[in-house]
This record gives sequence, C-alpha cells and structure tokens, in this order.
Amino acid sequence: MPYDYAPFPYTAPAGLTEPEPRQRVVIVGAGPIGLAMALELAQHGVSSVVLDDNNVVSVGSRAICWSKRSLEILDRLGVGARITDKGVTWQVGRTFHRAAEVFCFDLLPEDGHKMPAFVNLQQYYVEQFLVEACQANPLVDLRFMNRVTAVTQNGFTTVEIETPDGAYTLESEYLLACDGAKSPLRQMLGLEFDGELFEERFLIADIEMQGDFPSERRFWFEPEFHSGQSALFHKQPDNIYRIDLQLGWDADPEAERQPEVVVPRIEKVVGHSDFRLDWVSVYSFQCRRLARFVHDRVIFVGDSAHVVSPFGARGGNGGLQDVDNLGWKLTAVLDGTAQPGLLDSYDRERTFGADENIRNSTRATRFMTPADGVERLFRNQVLALASKADFARPMINSGRLSKPCVYPTQAPDDSRLPEMTRPGAVAQDAPVGNGWLMDELGRRFVLLCLGSDTPEVSGIDVIKFDPTQMLRARYLGTADRAIYLIRPDQVIAARWVDADAGMIETALSAARQ
Repeated sequence: MPYDYAPFPYTAPAGLTEPEPRQRVVIVGAGPIGLAMALELAQHGVSSVVLDDNNVVSVGSRAICWSKRSLEILDRLGVGARITDKGVTWQVGRTFHRAAEVFCFDLLPEDGHKMPAFVNLQQYYVEQFLVEACQANPLVDLRFMNRVTAVTQNGFTTVEIETPDGAYTLESEYLLACDGAKSPLRQMLGLEFDGELFEERFLIADIEMQGDFPSERRFWFEPEFHSGQSALFHKQPDNIYRIDLQLGWDADPEAERQPEVVVPRIEKVVGHSDFRLDWVSVYSFQCRRLARFVHDRVIFVGDSAHVVSPFGARGGNGGLQDVDNLGWKLTAVLDGTAQPGLLDSYDRERTFGADENIRNSTRATRFMTPADGVERLFRNQVLALASKADFARPMINSGRLSKPCVYPTQAPDDSRLPEMTRPGAVAQDAPVGNGWLMDELGRRFVLLCLGSDTPEVSGIDVIKFDPTQMLRARYLGTADRAIYLIRPDQVIAARWVDADAGMIETALSAARQ
C-alpha cells in the first residue's frame, strides 16, 4: 500500500501574541537529522524547539540504507526496533560486470551484534517514526509550517520566523542548522561549500511490484539491460524497489523523469511491465563541505554541513554520526560542566569524518564514472581482471559502504588490546548477560572493566563483566584484562590493561575538552 503522506498538524506558536522566553536550543529542519538531534538532546535532559517550513515527510524514498551504527544510534533514541521491524535487513552485496558476478561481500559475517549490518527503509518512514517520538517527548517542541527568514547572533541567536498566521522571533542559546544540502541558513550566513561537483546524472526510480528478489545490494557496471555505465538495485518494504541508473552528463533531467521515458528503462531492468512507478528523480551530486561546522552560536549538522554522493550510503548515516558526536558536548556546554571550547572538538572530529566520507565517495564516483584516459583504462582493466583473479575483486569500487570513522587521538592505549576497539573508535557490541553491551553504554562517561579490579574514580559510572568469548575477541586481544573509558557517544576515549585512578582522571579530563 503506498505511503499516504498525511500532513502533520500546524499550531500557531505563542510568539505570535507575546514574546517567548529564550530557548536553550533551536533546531532548523525536521528531517531525520533535525529530529534525531532533538531526541538526542532530550535524552540528555535538554529541551529544544524544532522549526520546519513544511508539514509532511520527505516525498520519495530518498535515504534508504541505514547502517549498523545508525541503527545503534536510532535504537538509543527509541525508534530502532520500529525501523528494524519495518525495514528490509541485508548484509550481502553483489557486484556484476555486464552479466557476470565479479565480487561479493558480507558486511557482518560474525554474530553477536544487536543490530544488523544494514536495514533498507524509506526515509519517509524514518521521519514518521522520529516525528512521533518527538511528539511524545515533553522536551521537544515541534513546529511545522514555521519558516526561518533571518538569523542574527549577539551572544545568543535570534531567528525571524514566518508562519501561516504571521511572523515572530525566537531567541536561543544555540541554533542548530539541520536544514539540508540547500541550507537556507548557510546562505543567510554567507557560507559556501568547498569541494567537487561531478558532471554526471543519475535516475532514481522507486517502483511497486511483486517479486521474489533477495534482500541484497546489487550493482552492475556496464549492464546489458542499460546503456549507461552503472545500475543499482535495492529491495525496500511494501513491495517497493529502488533502481538507480547512470544517464550521463548530457541527459536532459526534465525529459528523463517523464514516465514515457522511465518506464521502458525499468522494463529492461526487471524484465516485465507489471509494476507501478512510485517516485522518480534525476540528480547530479557533489562531494563538498563547509570549512568549519561551528560558527559561534550556529552549528551545522548533516547535509547542511557536508554532502557526498549517494553511493556508499554516507549521507544520512554520516549526519546521524554528527548528531551522536554533538549531543553530549552541547549538553555539557549548556549545563556548564564544560567550556564552549568543547564544541571545537565537534568541529574537529566531524570535519575529519566528513573528509573520510568525501574521500571514499569521491573514489567510488571516479571508479564508476572515470575520466577518459588513465582513469578509464584502470577501471576497465580492474573489471576485466576481476573475472579471473580473486585479488583484483576488492579493488572494484561500487561505493564503499558507510561505517564510522576512527577519530585521531593521542589517548592512552595498549598494543596488546585489539585494533577494532582502539581509542577513537566506536565501541563494539557484544552479548552481556541477557542483553547487549551497547545498551549499557551511552548518555554518560563509563568505565568498562573486563576481568579487572575496578579503580575508584569519583563521578563516573562503572560497568563490569567477566569476559565472554566475544568480549575477549573484541576487547582483550592477547591481554587477560582491560579497562576502557567510553564517552557518552559510545566512542572509546582511552584504554589500559592496568590503570590507577589518577591515570583515568587525566584521560577523563582530556576527553571533556
């Protein structure tokens, strides 16, 4: 059954009749990132007002591939189970050259994780679940049909807002720009992206049809059913399938999205005409970002701060990692437990993460759409060799899929402990007792003690487990015990085989700066 796009209710804000008190945080944009940001702050006890110029979810499936890390974040926000229950779970990707399969990968070959490698779910469902969670949360004031027209800063922020009933102003300690790739707030502040625009066009089509296609990502180079250079196929809930077709830079976007042009293309992909077009778009893309994400009291989050190609599912997933990083830091600044300089670490770490995403997206894009000459020669030779030699297959780049970056750090470390859980990395999940380790982490700093005596450190929670086989593999390596200091965003801040209270307190102080 097609999604109905029912509008959300508009309520005239109090500011139309009398000045409102200064807010702690105003969030502009009620897409997945803005809504998740409001819920993340609420989990830390921080109230926010969310403004959006629309009153419906995004039209079309848009972002559909939600990574394991994003699912862990969304689960912490209270919507993870709804997303995994509704979505299509997958972990296998297959890559073809013409009709031959040349590469296959498994994104989560081991068990012992609460969340799967990826879930495919249309963005409009994710937004709906997040909106409903925000509406049920007393710390979130969600205002639809409230369009920001101007912003100023003077030790706090002031936004001017237009509504169907007139205009008003709203002040806040901080303003979070979650208003997307075309961010009006970015334009109001006169900020520009740096990076690369790719001269290529792609067709996205969502179709509704009955089918028994497996829950896998399928990617083709030079497919026989399409004259373009690449094609991508994903399964979604409600018998919806996503098809991406490369068209070339000379394609006319308006002509290519017409049903009489789209339908014959899709018929060649699926081999029949028994389907219904649900949504069609033609897009080009860029890999760019702001030089800085923090501009005094205005902070950019998600696509308003950075944009990448859709191949690799790094856009929405990267934005949720921004949310994860910013929430606890902004809370600490607002509560006075940290200096405003802590927000510089958001800028530093998330520009690092954006650069990694941009680097991987750019490489994937150039492999898919090589320039004439050496790039094209290399790409074609890799594809030809991959059908004969195993070592060449990992060189095929159809979009390295999203995973969280490892932040650079000089934190205490011990080489006897595993590489996967080194400082700067997100903690790895594992079963503990009747639950999951990731459910024990988050929202606060914790000491994870495995097979070790618990140091006495004031003001920090301690969780202690006897190491199971999986905990040993992921956290102990060749050591028989370990102590991990883990941040509120479940990032490992430091680790030791042995540590005293003074060593831990020093690392904790450094992590809060």
